Amino acid sequence: MRSILASVMIAYASGAAAHEAHTGWKYESYCCNGDNHTGDCQMIPTKNVRIVKGGYEVILGPGDHRLITRNHDFRLRQSEARRSKDSEYHVCLYPNEDTLRCFYAPDMSY
Repeated sequence: MRSILASVMIAYASGAAAHEAHTGWKYESYCCNGDNHTGDCQMIPTKNVRIVKGGYEVILGPGDHRLITRNHDFRLRQSEARRSKDSEYHVCLYPNEDTLRCFYAPDMSY
């Protein structure tokens, strides 16, 4: 048990921390793999997100995110969104472009 805990602590201390969004806040380590140039988290254009009944529709094509090579249409519940700290939308795709691991959305105002 001790060796497992020690391994986890070493992995965390050796750089498993999340990289930063372009505006300076850090993505959560669960969501983020890589760095600012090769990582799977990135801001996406606002035009690619639609608020739909109960949640969001995120449509991504080549050029919208560094990992996207073909068109994707992701749908998720509002409760699945994480709070963006810069009023922009961000997605983290992991382990590949077909899996939206984390979606960050700005607070909704009414």
